[in-house]
Formats: sequence, structure tokens, C-alpha cells
Amino acid sequence: MKKVLFTGVVSLVLLGMSLAGCELRGTTTVTTPAPVTGGGVLTLYGIDPIILDPAVAAEMTSNEYVVQIFSGLVRLDERMDAVPDIAERWELGQDRLTYTFHLRKNVVFHDGRKVTAADVKYSWERACDPATGSKVAATYLGDIVGARDVISGKTREISGLKVLDDYTLRVTIDAPRSYFLYKLTYPTSYIVDKNNVMKGGTWWRTPNGTGPFRLTKWTQGQELVLERHDSFYGQVAGLKTVDFKLWAGVPMNLYETGEIDVTEIGVPYIDRATDKNGPFYEQLHTIPELSFSYIGFNSTRPPFDDVNVRRAFTLAVDKDKIVSLSFRDLVQKADGILPPGMPGYNESLAGLDFDVDRAKELLGLSRYGSAANLPPITLTTTGYGGLISSTLGALITQWRENLGVEVTVRQLEPDRFLYNLKNEKDEMFDMGWVADYPHPQDFLDVLFRTGAENNFAEYSNPTLDSLLDRAALEEDRAAGLGLYRQAEQMLVDDAACLPLWFGKNYYLVRPEVQGYELNLMGFAMLNKVTIAGK
Repeated sequence: MKKVLFTGVVSLVLLGMSLAGCELRGTTTVTTPAPVTGGGVLTLYGIDPIILDPAVAAEMTSNEYVVQIFSGLVRLDERMDAVPDIAERWELGQDRLTYTFHLRKNVVFHDGRKVTAADVKYSWERACDPATGSKVAATYLGDIVGARDVISGKTREISGLKVLDDYTLRVTIDAPRSYFLYKLTYPTSYIVDKNNVMKGGTWWRTPNGTGPFRLTKWTQGQELVLERHDSFYGQVAGLKTVDFKLWAGVPMNLYETGEIDVTEIGVPYIDRATDKNGPFYEQLHTIPELSFSYIGFNSTRPPFDDVNVRRAFTLAVDKDKIVSLSFRDLVQKADGILPPGMPGYNESLAGLDFDVDRAKELLGLSRYGSAANLPPITLTTTGYGGLISSTLGALITQWRENLGVEVTVRQLEPDRFLYNLKNEKDEMFDMGWVADYPHPQDFLDVLFRTGAENNFAEYSNPTLDSLLDRAALEEDRAAGLGLYRQAEQMLVDDAACLPLWFGKNYYLVRPEVQGYELNLMGFAMLNKVTIAGK
């Protein structure tokens, strides 16, 4: 998720639906979980998280761990509906602006301290505090009345948060929004322990969370161990521990030798995994991912402040060829922005199809007149040592051959790229976006609204903003999705970005490992996993 980011040209090996038409009213029956004893050890490949502070974490690598260690008021269930989590239930006022959350009384931090409504208020105000350094607080908490005043440094308290008693919190938002509860499923709103945070520095290396696992060991570049939280308020894990082997080698090799229990499958190994007569076919799982890879255009800097140049660069790319040759059709070509399975996905969307002649014509119609008059163009990507993927190389080759344009590449280290792209980008950048929740607002609004935190391209279109406002306030589900489809078509026509492909996950799971399932965001909730015989 969500933000959950990955670069669209990184190897697949390394990439670690229903929708309510209006706000949801949740309730659930809670029983205290029975104590769990025993349990096996699940061994997984992993890489070091960049940060385990849920208020700051904004990419998949970190959030893979954050979602196991921390939790929030609301979560996504197996059907991708927003359902109660730390909140036992809530009521929505008739004005559709006021939520009253009732917290479970059996929720404790890993050290045993009970979680109260004051902890929720503290966590959200801390996330919005400029000193915390969150680049996503406005995206996920900005609808709450007063949150943006805290984010801007005007005040320290969110006026739309009221603690009514130890287990009741009233939240007032600035306008009725069909996606508000979905936003609360993202880690930015997860609960942190003030005493833990007040230790300062890298407190998150020894986090005191509320999730189904606690972090018990983290040796940089070697190993990260999660241990079952026996007092977890939800489904207590059937595993004793989860052992992540960090940077331990090629995941497929580790899987073959029995050193890890699960591995993702990329292009180099797909033939072996899909061979019906081979040893891995029965262990293969496939699931679509609500993800979108694209090339972003810096719309504030020449030449991509000219729509004809953006369209020309889009039309000059043969995406079918890239998907076929570079990815062996493991991904789906993207004409638009919303992936299949996302509410609002438009099968009839009119994309900017591969057309070299039209691309050259558009360059001629631009204020530059021809490729020869374009200023130097650099594409910002992530990585080390100057090596780029074959996919990025293919894009650069196509622009050279089809437009006569040379594009240079500048690499940033992953942690710098993911958290500083808005300020660090050159004329272009490559990016991937994985849904934080199954709502088109999470793609169209979060990535392209004027001034949005994750609008890395700084694209601005007042007509689009107005359309997104109307969609957000529309109470009728079908009408709202229709407005989002209009917004998507507007973005495609304006070449706000160059869509590349939609993702899909392929992974192997050992037969004795049961319940390991990736959701549409690419995460597995490990408290649902068991090992046969353990």
C-alpha cells in the first residue's frame, strides 16, 4: 500500500471486490481469543524495512512488517470491505460527517497496557505533527476537521477529534466522503504507544505495537524475527514466530533448498513454476494485484509542461512488446490508471495507443517544433551502481528509435527515492502504485489532484479537481463510479502520465504451510497462517 510504492521497472522478484456505495456502519461480536500454545516457525525471504513508524512508512517494503506489528481502528477483510478492528463498532451521524467509534476493551499493547481512545487521538495528532515528518498524513487523515491545521503547524490538536470516554472517540470530517473509512485502514492511522515514541530516536526499532506479532529481533542485513502476540484481540497467530531472512540470496534458490517457505516468482522462473509435470506446479498461487506502473512526467518543467510532448512520449511506446518480451505476459498492459478488479475499472476506456507517426506529428505541433529542439531530458529512478532494468532500457530505446530523443537516467538510493521523489525528480520518473484500499479515489485523487502529497508530477487540472470533488460527495454508488471513470479518461487524454502495466502476483507456498494468501494489495496477514503438524 499505499504510501504503498514500488518502482515500475524493478524485477518482479524484488517487488515485495466489493465497494459500499456510502459510508459503512460496522459492528461485530467480540470474543476473547483462546490462548494459543506451540506453533511452528514460518521462514520467509525479506529485505530490511526502511522505517517501522506507521505514521511515516509509505512503501511496501516497510509496510510488509508494519501491518503485522501495528493495527488501527479499521481493517480490510478478505472481501476488501472496511470492517471493525480495534474499533468494535461505530455509528455514522445523519449528517454523514460524524463518526462515533467504540473501541474494544480487550486491546492491549505488546507490553500489556490497555489501548484507549486517548491513544488513538495521540497517534493521529502525532502523525499530523510536522515534527514527525510524515509525507502521507494529509492524504489519509486530512479529511478530519482540524487535521490540516496541525499539519501546517497552526495548532497541536485536531479539533475534529473528541475523546468521550476511555473507549469512545468522536471523529468529525469536513465533508461526506464515501472512502473515509477505507483511508483508516492504511498504517498512517495505526495506533502507537506514546511511552514508546517518547524514547526518541529510532524508537521504532523496538516497537510496542498492538498487532498480531511483536518484533523481537532485527539484525540489519541478516534477520528480522516476529513473535506471536498471545494477547492479541483478534485471531491469535497459529505460528510461534516468523523469521525473515534478509538479503539471504536468490529467493527461488532458497526455496528450492528448503531455506524459506514461500517465494515470489518472476520471469526467470515462470516456466519451471508453470510446468504441470514439474515439482512446483501444485505449489503455485496466482492473484491479481491492484497495482499500476507508470512513467511520470514533471508537468512543471519543460518539455513536459506541454501536453503534446507528453502525448508524443506516450504514443511512442509499444507497451504490448514490452509486456510480451520483458515480462512474458505476466503483467497486463495498462491503457488507463485503474487496474482490473478496482471498482470503476473501465474496459471501454480509450487509451493513447502506440502510433509513431502520430507521436512525431504531436512533437511538431508542440512549441518545440521537433525532437531536435527539446531540452535535455533525465529520468529519475531508484537503484544502485548505475545498473537499470531491461524494461527501463527498452523504454529508452523506443524513445530514441521512435522519436529521436535521448533520455538519460539518474538513480537515487531506494530510501531517498521513495521519500523525496517530489523534490528530487527530474523531467521524468518511473513509479508504481499499489492500492491502499479498493476505491478509485486512492489512484485518481491521491496521485493527480492539484497539491496532493503523492502527486509527484505536480500535475494540475482544475476541471479534474472539480470532477473528483463531485465524485467524492456522490451518494449514489453507480453515479460516483461514473464520475471517476470520466476523471480517468480526462487524465489519459491529457497524458498526465504514461500508463505501463497492471500487476499480478505469482508465488510458491510449501504444502505444509496453510493459510498463506496474498490480498489484492500484495500483503499476507501472517496471523492466519499455520504449519501442518505444528
